[in-house]
Amino acid sequence: MRLDCAIIGGGPAGLNAALVLGRSRRDVILFDHNKPRNAVTHESHGFITRDGIPPRDFRRLAHEDIAKYPSVTIKPDKVTEVESKGEGFQLTTGNGVMYQARTIILAAGLKEALPAVPGIHDYYGKSLFSCPYCDGWELRDKPLVVISEGSNIFHLVKIVYNWSKDMLVCTNGANSLSVEQIGQLRQKGIQINLHRIKALHGENGQLSRIVFANNAAVKRAGGFITPSWDQAVPFGEALGCAMTQAGGFITDDYGRTSVRGVYAAGDSSIIAPAQLIIAAGEGSKAAIGVNTDLTVQDFG
Repeated sequence: MRLDCAIIGGGPAGLNAALVLGRSRRDVILFDHNKPRNAVTHESHGFITRDGIPPRDFRRLAHEDIAKYPSVTIKPDKVTEVESKGEGFQLTTGNGVMYQARTIILAAGLKEALPAVPGIHDYYGKSLFSCPYCDGWELRDKPLVVISEGSNIFHLVKIVYNWSKDMLVCTNGANSLSVEQIGQLRQKGIQINLHRIKALHGENGQLSRIVFANNAAVKRAGGFITPSWDQAVPFGEALGCAMTQAGGFITDDYGRTSVRGVYAAGDSSIIAPAQLIIAAGEGSKAAIGVNTDLTVQDFG
């Protein structure tokens, strides 16, 4: 049987796409090998009625919702290859099983690389985060750090300043702040350290102190970092989907990429801001795009 849609990725974008397509009476398979990027996160925020929900509970509730619709199958498999075949696509999983689908939705999201700081993974998702809209409230008015080696550090600092005025900015040795930007930050009373970070100290993932290469040490209770991101799966690029400068897929308002039959949703297309509610909404729009296009084809 040729499926109407194969969804690659079981995060909020893929899950919501599956829900909408199931309610549209489409035959759908969702591939999810259960390696979510937010696995380190204890609570997810900013989703109305689900504020503070653990990601594992969000997934469980989503699976319960989708189970009501018999035309949707969730497969705990990893897709290893996607090929364009005639008027559709052939997907191969790690088990060697092949599936045929008229359309695909890329919703596997991103993989991230954290700044090159020793021990940073011990604190990421516990007291160091990437999204102030997701975790800024919990860190409000605490002595915070912003760690970034990229050019967006100045923008991030300005945003985090809404939650705490007691801030330390660390470039980890990178030349990512201009003289003018440094002057503006210091006028706001924001500390700046341009040295590389030698070590992070704390217990149970809770940051307490930062030590720099010049052996200076500063007490901090948490903060934000800017990872670098790449697509979690290579299929969109391999199929020829056009990309944005930020590395996301260029899509229209209904998730259509530049390749006919290929749709993208969630972090795979928008990159940032990376929030559950935004990704879920993008998944819904991509599903509507899929159903609309299939309906037009079938109606003749």
